[in-house]
Amino acid sequence: MVANCKVTQTDMNSVASQLIQKAVEFQPLLKQQINQIENCRQLPQPLALDLAKAGFYKICTPIGLGGLGASPETFCQVTEILAEASGSAAWCVFIGATSQYMLPALDPLMCAEITANPDVITSGVFAYSGTATPGLKDGNSGFYVDGRWDWGSGSLNASWISGGVLITDQNGERTRDKEGNFVEARAFFQPSEIKFLDNWHVSGLKGSGSTSYTAENVFLPSKRVAMVEDLSLSEFASEHIYRYPRFGFLAIPIGAVCLGMARASIDELIKVAKEKTPQGSSRTMAHRSSLHKDVALADTNLRASRALFYTTIRDTWAEVATGKSSLESRRALRTATFHAVATAKDVTERMYTIAGGTSIFEDSPLQRNFRDVHVAAQHMMVGEPVMELAGRVMLGLDEIALGL
Repeated sequence: MVANCKVTQTDMNSVASQLIQKAVEFQPLLKQQINQIENCRQLPQPLALDLAKAGFYKICTPIGLGGLGASPETFCQVTEILAEASGSAAWCVFIGATSQYMLPALDPLMCAEITANPDVITSGVFAYSGTATPGLKDGNSGFYVDGRWDWGSGSLNASWISGGVLITDQNGERTRDKEGNFVEARAFFQPSEIKFLDNWHVSGLKGSGSTSYTAENVFLPSKRVAMVEDLSLSEFASEHIYRYPRFGFLAIPIGAVCLGMARASIDELIKVAKEKTPQGSSRTMAHRSSLHKDVALADTNLRASRALFYTTIRDTWAEVATGKSSLESRRALRTATFHAVATAKDVTERMYTIAGGTSIFEDSPLQRNFRDVHVAAQHMMVGEPVMELAGRVMLGLDEIALGL
């Protein structure tokens, strides 16, 4: 592994442009396979492999680990473009990319093993829904891991799947660090070591394969359990991506996915309006003055929300480049993301409603985006408590705000 690889801004701009172009080129394929994606309730494996070969899963992984080292802005632009064609595919890319966040905290040899395949597909759940107890097996030290992780998006396509765990002692008591906090880690599994539950029967993001998975007394060698505290000790700790607000980084792709689906909904409504002549009318919907206002307002609201979203992402990236990370920037990043999701949901709902009966059919992108955006908006990272916490920070009632 090589940390802090020197890459010029010109290089990064080129990488960003290539990734964005690849995302655009994927749109026709995603639209072509959209029914298969939804009917299978996961991405077809060849499609997932194609997305991996495009570099989307390693988009923000440090260059020294074989990743592309792209900025959060590029990451969001890519997921937004993919979401215009398939919210489920964009969601899997988002989860796969963020699941590589903890790689530097792994044993270097283990990290090298995972990244040896340049097209490796990863997935994971950050929630600490499992436990890891130190132990021995065949003379080797490691951890016995138990747990259940829900919302495992993309896990059915992945060759490495991680889950958040809390370290416990032999008596089952949670281990604490010197500050009295529970010791947090991430366990890295191979598919054969865990059990997948066939429980992803949902209304939206059907093709994301967000099934639950469990581990029952699974022994993992120590090198496959990454301690969260070791991330700050890694040779990659100085990389900008690890100075970026962690919770903000995990939340912004949700905003990007929702923005993409909302834009696709506006485009689809315009298409329908030009083609559909309502019963009892001699002119297409496009001639309705009320529709003119609704479309213009939706577009304006979406562009305004998107502008705030990306401006805040860029400003925060510029701040961490100076070695800083303020509470205010963390707050602004989370609220801009919440606003993007809320606006996208409103826009998508409005486009769905205006189109009338046309929207209810399964082959309509309007009904799919309607379903998908509502599921995405249910994610805890963009829930109402985020705004409550942000408001407390603004009023000076919460000076630490670890949740931001």
